[in-house]
Amino acid sequence: MIRLAIALVAGSIFGAGLAYSGMSDPARVQGFLDLFGNWDPTLAFVMGGAIIPMAFAWLIQRRIDKPFAEAHFSLPGTVNIDRKLGIGAALFGAGWGISGLCPGPGLADLAINPLPALAFVIAMLAGMAVHRVTN
Repeated sequence: MIRLAIALVAGSIFGAGLAYSGMSDPARVQGFLDLFGNWDPTLAFVMGGAIIPMAFAWLIQRRIDKPFAEAHFSLPGTVNIDRKLGIGAALFGAGWGISGLCPGPGLADLAINPLPALAFVIAMLAGMAVHRVTN
């Protein structure tokens, strides 16, 4: 039960941050990607601002034996950059550029702007299903 509560609080904070920063607005994301047009640097500041708390999180993680609500840390290992990763990154980037959404803001937008977000979420779930079937 504590894990669910932690996930709910963390997800709520993340979603609120996306909404407050404007990152759930596809036009803002597309403005960031429009380097040679009407470029909007806001997303760069949001990304930069995210680095600071994450740096503290990594420092804290190194100093404790286990997380609060788990028996051990479950951290990803180092992965080589291969063809599958490159194709996946290209598809993610193309989808992000076309829709102005990625998974977090896409799910947050289900509450803010449901119709366009629903199309994105359905496409995202379809892509996840294709990945599961092909791997």
